[in-house]
Amino acid sequence: MFYHVAQSPVAQFCLLVIADIVLSGALFRQQPSSRLAVHAIFFASLTALLITNGIEPYRPDSAGVTITEGIFVGIAKTAWWVGGAMVLVSLVRMVRTFEKHEKEGRLLQDILVASIYLGAGLSVVAYVFSVPVGTVFATSGVLAVILGLALQSTLNDVFSGIALNLGRPYSVGNWIELSDGVAGRVVETNWRSTHLLSGSNDLVVIPNSSLAKATLTNLSTPDETHGISLTLSVAPVRTPAAIQEVMHNVLLSSNSILKFPPPSVAISSISNSAVEVELSCRVADRTRVAVAKNELYDLAFRHCRAAALPLSAPNLTPSSGSSDQQGDQLHTPQTGSASRLLLSMQLFSPLTDAEREVLSASMSRRTFPKGAVIAEQCSTLNSLMIVRSGVLLVTRHELGIDTELTRLAPGDCFGEGGVLTDVEEVGRITALTFAVVYEISQEALAELMRERPILAEELGAILSQRLEAEHKLIGTFRTSSNDNHPHSLAEKIRRLFQLQRAG
Repeated sequence: MFYHVAQSPVAQFCLLVIADIVLSGALFRQQPSSRLAVHAIFFASLTALLITNGIEPYRPDSAGVTITEGIFVGIAKTAWWVGGAMVLVSLVRMVRTFEKHEKEGRLLQDILVASIYLGAGLSVVAYVFSVPVGTVFATSGVLAVILGLALQSTLNDVFSGIALNLGRPYSVGNWIELSDGVAGRVVETNWRSTHLLSGSNDLVVIPNSSLAKATLTNLSTPDETHGISLTLSVAPVRTPAAIQEVMHNVLLSSNSILKFPPPSVAISSISNSAVEVELSCRVADRTRVAVAKNELYDLAFRHCRAAALPLSAPNLTPSSGSSDQQGDQLHTPQTGSASRLLLSMQLFSPLTDAEREVLSASMSRRTFPKGAVIAEQCSTLNSLMIVRSGVLLVTRHELGIDTELTRLAPGDCFGEGGVLTDVEEVGRITALTFAVVYEISQEALAELMRERPILAEELGAILSQRLEAEHKLIGTFRTSSNDNHPHSLAEKIRRLFQLQRAG
């Protein structure tokens, strides 16, 4: 009896349907390729079963002799058309998964899937129920007009979304900016709207119809780099060529901007009160804009101060003569250059004027031409070096490859590792421009720290930051991570210089 049941077309049909549901819906639900294979096998097996039993699902005249047979034939033909549609839908989903554009491909996928199922439904109407498809369209025309008028706004968004997805002016993950100032990263596109994540972490939902009409700027193409420009005003106490050279050093000393394409400096205007300079450069991506601008403003201030080039005041007038007075005052300082350098450094802010003068008197001035090697990699410096002017480059040579670690600008110091903890320099230090460096010997620094033990804490913090930066760049510490803590380094400095704990 079991054999006869197994030979029944109805039983075989039911087994195929159950197997397809179990395998595709339960076992391989998260595996698009396996689901496609299951649906294809089901469709091929069902086709063979129907053809073997004399049922042609693509012809409207295949009918059973009895009512029961007629119902089975209708169900089987419907399942055949739905099974073919599932094969095509699984293929669409698998292609989208391989392309790895899940969110941005959702709308196109939905359109294809809807078209496939619509075609399958019309085929069932035509070949199962033997109803002319043209008649169905004719009788539904009035209803379609009514629905179209009622859903005019929604349909406008839908078709605008289709046009945007076909034109692909942006993709998920791109930063875009609209003509009305709205900007953000595209996180999703769907049938009706596009979702942007703004810089303030707010979700902005824009209807596709509005987006299709707006002037759109894609900030992520052709690549992720983003251009920035700054305009600075300086007093006209130097020639434009000299001002341009100072601003070139500002860009040269930046660690946040891209070196290629090369940044540029342009004199945008000149008058009796100010010379306006425009700095143009690029950053790796939009998220680095604020960091780069802050660094460039800081470097501009430091380089201008080192070059005796004052920034112009906005309220100066050509007839006031203030720029000349300002330039004269700048070139006739009340304190020496070394003392002014110490005054500008946070490290030496606890010093009194008298202590600062004593320390500046012990400092020696050294100059280096462009390209000069100031310190070799793995050398140990016995002096604290402070950059007065110019730009220095720190590179590390390892396994035949030179890696840029950082660039030093006026006010930066180096050599603290050798002076304080007797460690070697992690890289070679080279002058990118003509540079002036002031040197503080270990003996002078020891005498100063005996007077101001709190300097051990400051130098320990600086050395800790430098070691942290080295770890990020070259992936290793020269000492253990516990010894790189600011307090541990400060304790080492106290022991080296035989200092009492501050406080």
